[in-house]
Amino acid sequence: MEVVIVPDAAAGGEIVAEAMARLLRRKPDAVLGVATGSTPLPVYEALATKVRSGAVDVSRARIAQLDEYVGLPADHPESYRSVLRREVLEPLGVAMDQFLGPDGTADDVQAACEAYDAALAAAGGVDLQLLGIGTDGHIGFNEPCSSLASRTRIKTLTEQTRVDNARFFDGDIEQVPHHVITQGIGTILEARHLVLLATGEGKADAVAASVEGPVASVCPASALQLHPHATAVVDEAAASKLKLADYFRHTYANKPDWQGI
Repeated sequence: MEVVIVPDAAAGGEIVAEAMARLLRRKPDAVLGVATGSTPLPVYEALATKVRSGAVDVSRARIAQLDEYVGLPADHPESYRSVLRREVLEPLGVAMDQFLGPDGTADDVQAACEAYDAALAAAGGVDLQLLGIGTDGHIGFNEPCSSLASRTRIKTLTEQTRVDNARFFDGDIEQVPHHVITQGIGTILEARHLVLLATGEGKADAVAASVEGPVASVCPASALQLHPHATAVVDEAAASKLKLADYFRHTYANKPDWQGI
């Protein structure tokens, strides 16, 4: 896995946004897989700046959702569809008909999961998937001990994840749903380029386990080691537990500019 160590979150956001921009220049109708949470916001802000300046055209881009709460109406302010509309689609000027996401309100959740995998395949697959990482190494909502071959499916959230997400629900854990639809690890690994973004000391152990530890379901993000084009972009704090940090700095500093990430 390529590891890019950056000084801060803004620098990481710029690097990932430029990777998306380069992709869109090559393939204007590319499918960008996006994640929610605070970590990817600098990416979306940097990409929106490029769009406003005319540096990149997103008029044909498609945006694909990583996960969704089960049971929240699509127009609920904390449904991930609503969050992505506010934080990604509207700032970029991308229409909702260019958005791909699972139906978290479906009566038949399993059928909705299978339908979303089919929709991603019909769209030609995800070209670049942006991922965050949990303190326990989860990606999407694939909690520890998720199958590394898993497909889009319903998952039960751990209590810690519900506690972590309560801040989006007025601090009330009782409002946080118990279940989500998430792309499985096997589904995620089908994207052509995986970009893991992590910032802050609280993510340092998870980053080290994902990059330098064994591939194991106890750390779902370690599955990225199996991917032919996976990049971890981490700030100095998140990189603080990496044994090979100096090597990663050296390789990135000597990388050809034309290659990107």
